[in-house]
Amino acid sequence: MRRFGAAMAALLMAVVLVSPTAQAAEDIADALERVPGLTVVSEGTAPAGFRFFKLTFTQPADHRRPGASSFEQRLTLLHRDVKAPMVMYTSGYNVSENPNRSEPTQLVDGNQLSMEYRYFTPSRPEPADWSRQLTIWQAATDQHRVAVAFKGLYGARWLATGGSKGGMTAVYFRRFYPADVDGTIAYVAPNDVIDGLDVYDRFLSTVGDDPACREALRANQRESLKRRDELGALASAEAAAKGYTFDIVGSQDKAMEIAIVDSYFTFWQYQTQADCASVPGPSASTAEIFAFYVDVESLNTYADQELAGYVPYYYQAAVQLGAPRSYERHLRDLLRYPGTNVPATFVPSSVALPRFDPVSMPDVDFWVRTRGSELLFVNGENDPWGAEPFQLGWGTRDSYSYTVPGGNHGAKISQLPAADAAGATATIRRWAAVDSVTTHQLPTLDSNPVLETRPRL
Repeated sequence: MRRFGAAMAALLMAVVLVSPTAQAAEDIADALERVPGLTVVSEGTAPAGFRFFKLTFTQPADHRRPGASSFEQRLTLLHRDVKAPMVMYTSGYNVSENPNRSEPTQLVDGNQLSMEYRYFTPSRPEPADWSRQLTIWQAATDQHRVAVAFKGLYGARWLATGGSKGGMTAVYFRRFYPADVDGTIAYVAPNDVIDGLDVYDRFLSTVGDDPACREALRANQRESLKRRDELGALASAEAAAKGYTFDIVGSQDKAMEIAIVDSYFTFWQYQTQADCASVPGPSASTAEIFAFYVDVESLNTYADQELAGYVPYYYQAAVQLGAPRSYERHLRDLLRYPGTNVPATFVPSSVALPRFDPVSMPDVDFWVRTRGSELLFVNGENDPWGAEPFQLGWGTRDSYSYTVPGGNHGAKISQLPAADAAGATATIRRWAAVDSVTTHQLPTLDSNPVLETRPRL
């Protein structure tokens, strides 16, 4: 990658001014004011033993042209001690403005620096140049510059983590800047190496160990499409009440059909097999079927107002990340819009989509298998996104992959079998150089997108 020359040199030189030794006794709020490019927006309420700051950090809109335009990227800092480990967290979407901790942060009782992914508003350059500025390398370089700036304050070990798209982001960061952190913990992170080679259909046709559950879900989809007019009336009434429009997708009917197609995937992503008892049977009323979708995936999920905040994800899925093939073959005779459940459908026509990049995902996958180190992956056994996970290879060092039995897209280390949980915990603490931990009691992150609807990785 191209070096940043004088601009990066100036940043590195300025960081020396806020070294952890020099600033050990300085109030953290005052020390933050001295970090180049950082603005302290406010300090909020935090649990005892912690301080919580909302921040912005000045980033080049295009890291290949650092002297051109810039934007302010939102961060939050949950500070405990400059001598404690630092965990860099990103959801891959917007940053949470609540002082909550990810699981790795709890396991090492560390500080947490959370970042908003570029192009998720308000962390978006103006004017926006999507094709040049919204790539995995640009986002990884955002994290690199933040890490360089904050290491002047936090000199202990550093970890990177995230769930789903955030987990992918943590791996990409490590691929481009492998020396920035001492360990990477990626939760439920899909790895669509070659977009045209897809195993999601095969996974979804056999997911779980109860064929009756899978058949009930498929039967509900077919019944829903047969009742398109009745369900459409209920969905239209809800859309009218909420002021929804459907310009991006094209129509409410099309949006509803895609949501019905999606529901099978989404059920396994967020529910458990035990929840199959809630799937409406053929004798259920239309109101009961509609209520089921409210719980699993709203029939208005693809309204403009619901999509607006997630367009950067759909853009990247369409041009670089790849996405699962839609699981819809069993519904083809009932579909009006077959083949439209693809990322490009959810990107406004005002945003141009360049040709798909076939190189970036194979590059990351090859790096993980041949040169990756200190990587820890956690997946859920029944999570459809885990159909194509990151795989360790002959050249991967000090790295581990765990699967939560029966787990979904909310899989965590704490849900692993006891021996696996203990092993994963010991590894993370070793990477953080933490021998023993007295955990401060704080809730886990409540904004992790693995708890949101299917398209929001």
